[in-house]
Amino acid sequence: MDDQRKRARELGIAPGILPTGKWNTITDVAGVRVGHVTLIIGDDIRTGVTAILPHNGNMYQDKVPAGLVVGNGFGKLMGSTQIEELGEIETPIVLTNTLAVPRAAEAVIDWTLSQTGNGEVQSVNPVIGETNDGVLNNIRKIAVTKGHVIQALENAGSGMVEEGCVGAGTGTVCFGWKGGIGTSSRVLPESLGGYTVGVLVQTNFGGVLQMDGRPVGKELRQYYLKDKLDDGSADGSIMIIVATDAPLSDRNLKRLSKRGLAGLARTGASMSDGSGDYVIAFSTAEEIRRTAERRGKVWAYPEVPNANMSPLFQAVIETTEEAIYNSLCMGTTLSGYQGRTIGALPLDVFNYMENTEF
Repeated sequence: MDDQRKRARELGIAPGILPTGKWNTITDVAGVRVGHVTLIIGDDIRTGVTAILPHNGNMYQDKVPAGLVVGNGFGKLMGSTQIEELGEIETPIVLTNTLAVPRAAEAVIDWTLSQTGNGEVQSVNPVIGETNDGVLNNIRKIAVTKGHVIQALENAGSGMVEEGCVGAGTGTVCFGWKGGIGTSSRVLPESLGGYTVGVLVQTNFGGVLQMDGRPVGKELRQYYLKDKLDDGSADGSIMIIVATDAPLSDRNLKRLSKRGLAGLARTGASMSDGSGDYVIAFSTAEEIRRTAERRGKVWAYPEVPNANMSPLFQAVIETTEEAIYNSLCMGTTLSGYQGRTIGALPLDVFNYMENTEF
């Protein structure tokens, strides 16, 4: 991590009204862990793996309810149809590059089958998300191996999450600057349930950047359609992973996912024809997990009612927005495949904008 880079909140960019959790990361949701493997090899490999584990137990035996929303579907999200059909996730979520999805899936299957208690398992639905890092990474080399994915799973931890050019965000580009991994969280007041919402993003998309309402892209003259494209593009993708400890049905988790797209829109994303924009939301609440003991039985569980969902919607919008900003603010200038260099978002622009009215 570059000591000169700062998270958005340190720069005065603090979108929304709700307070953050202790770390201001997805791991503020108790039990959630994140692991990275970063591959910077030679002059052309700039890629990696990021794993998100919803809880510390056996994911296959203790499935978590989940919802999925597609903003624009130019992507290769493996495992999506079963999330849509059953409203649950039975493996960790792994993020990587486009052509590494099959290897990542094999690794997650192997890892799941090896877990104690899964000796009779004959079907696994691995959830693998991706963005295409082919600008900086020689993606056709398919440098990510099954071992790298398992390493990310095994190394996953709680606490502070490394951001910027790490893991699945190593080679990504966002708004023409260096993108990467970003994360943030919000905590509702006790009067609204006291629930925590955390988001982790893998940013690799374009548009007209604005940060907390400030026209950064216009000010720095780098944005989609400038001078009739000017060799620029808004194509790309984003994976948005939402975690919460609120006891939600898969139906309300799908509603929560939709608000991730609202947070994405706040940053100025164009959500272009060639972009894959996906949001997966899951709940870690133990009382609503689809456990082996509950499988095949009629059982009752507590659930946040529809009328109480709006504060959680607000939390997801704010958290997604800030996570995207953190991916940019923590990203560092990187050179890679075919000598290309993607510069980091210049943070000194905020000193100028702080004293300018828009």
